[in-house]
Amino acid sequence: MRMITKRELNQQTATVLDQVTDADDVVVTERGKPRWRVSAVRDGETALERLERDGQYTPPSADPAPWPDRPGGPTYTDAEVDALLDEMAGDH
Repeated sequence: MRMITKRELNQQTATVLDQVTDADDVVVTERGKPRWRVSAVRDGETALERLERDGQYTPPSADPAPWPDRPGGPTYTDAEVDALLDEMAGDH
């Protein structure tokens, strides 16, 4: 992504617009801070496609990892569960 100043855009508009492509935007700065983005019109581009192009969204994997047969974590006996519930219900 190319960065230019507001003055450069004002004085060389045609040159700056020639630098805008489907794959690359131009960011216009004012006093050294990014303020505006000049981008090409992308017909039919969805919001997700724009976010993906900007690097703000990653689509889910086409081949996700399978779910585990049983969830991980500790296993408790009935007596341990009862003791934990009694402890949680304590002095509130």
